[in-house]
Amino acid sequence: MNPQEQARQLAAKQRQHDRHQQESMLGRAESELESEKGDRQVDASARELGAKQRQQDAQRQESMLSRAESEEIH
Repeated sequence: MNPQEQARQLAAKQRQHDRHQQESMLGRAESELESEKGDRQVDASARELGAKQRQQDAQRQESMLSRAESEEIH
């Protein structure tokens, strides 16, 4: 094998390695973005659940106060 052919093969291997490395980094970046998106969805769901829970607690407290006032009157 002459030096030119060796150089071509080496360059081809280097390009293939670079392309594989670039695809790998792109895959990792996409995975991280998907993970962050999932985390944001979980955070939004947790906030909604917390808001619903606070609303239910407020309604329960209001109901208990109303009953207590009603019992005091009677």
